[in-house]
Amino acid sequence: MTRTPLTRRSLLTAAAAVPLAATLGPVHASAPMMGASTTRHNRFVLGDCEVTTLLAATMPRPDPHSIFGLNVSAEDFAAVSAKANIPTDAAQFFFTPTVINTGSALILFDTGLNPDAITTALNDAGYTPDQVDIVVITHMHGDHIGGLMREGGEATFPNARYVTGSAEYDHWAAAGNDRFDSNMRPLAEKTTMIGDGASVASGITAMAAFGHTPGHMTYMIESGGKSLLLAADFANHYVWSLAQPDWEVKFDMDKSAAAKTRRRLLGMLATDKIPFIGYHMPWPAVGYAEARNSSFSYVPSSYQLML
Repeated sequence: MTRTPLTRRSLLTAAAAVPLAATLGPVHASAPMMGASTTRHNRFVLGDCEVTTLLAATMPRPDPHSIFGLNVSAEDFAAVSAKANIPTDAAQFFFTPTVINTGSALILFDTGLNPDAITTALNDAGYTPDQVDIVVITHMHGDHIGGLMREGGEATFPNARYVTGSAEYDHWAAAGNDRFDSNMRPLAEKTTMIGDGASVASGITAMAAFGHTPGHMTYMIESGGKSLLLAADFANHYVWSLAQPDWEVKFDMDKSAAAKTRRRLLGMLATDKIPFIGYHMPWPAVGYAEARNSSFSYVPSSYQLML
C-alpha cells in the first residue's frame, strides 16, 4: 500500500474541499462585536504584602521616534523596531500606578492622569480612595500627580499622608509649573520630604534614580525574603528605552544622567534577578531585566510571582 505523506499544503487543500457549513453545523444568531478590552488590575503576593498594579490609562501615541531614540537615525530606529516586531508609526502608552497592602497600611505609588481614572482603577481592584493611607509620588510629571486633586481643590485621597523626594519637590516648587501648583503644592503640609535610602514604611526604601527628573525616585520593596523594585520612569519603553539604555528620551530632563541611571538599575536588576514594576511597561507592567551583551532586554513576568 502506498502511503502519501501529510504536509501543511495537503491538509489545507483537503480542508478547502469540505464546505464550511458541513464542518460547523447550523449557524445561529451571531454574537455582537465587543471591541478590544483588558483587565484594570493585576495582583500578586510578595512575602507578607499584596502588590496590585492598576491600569489607570492606556492610549496610542503617533511618531514614537519623536519621543524615543532622539540621538539615533531613522534607519537604526526602524531596524530595532522591526527586530522587536513593533511598528514605527505609533506606540501604545501605559500608565500604571501601584498599590501595596502591607497589612497595616495601604500605600499608593503615583496617581495617574486624573482623579476619575485612578478612582475607577482602585475600585476595580476592590479599594476606595478613602482607604489609602499613604500616597508616594515618585516624581512630579503630570501623569503621576494628575490624580491627586479633584476640581475645586478637593483631595482625591482624603485620609492619606504624602511622601516624595525632597530634591524633586524643591525643583518643581521653584519651576512655576501649573500642574504642580494646583495638585501638589496644596498638600505640602501633609507631605513628608525624603532622600535616598529613606524608609517609607517597613521594607519600603527610597532609591535615588535622578535624570528623568531632578529628584526622580524608585522604591525597593522587601518582604518575607523577596524583593521587588518599583521602578517608576527610569525606562519609558521596553524596547526604545530599556533595551536601548543610551537612547535619548524626550521626557528625560537630564538625558545623560537618565542613561547612567538606566544602566545602573538595569545592571542591578539583571544581576540580582529582581522583578520590577515599570510605570510605562506593557500591561500588567511586571517583568525582569536580562543582560544581553552590552545592553538589556525586557522579560515579562509569567507565573514566577504566583508561586
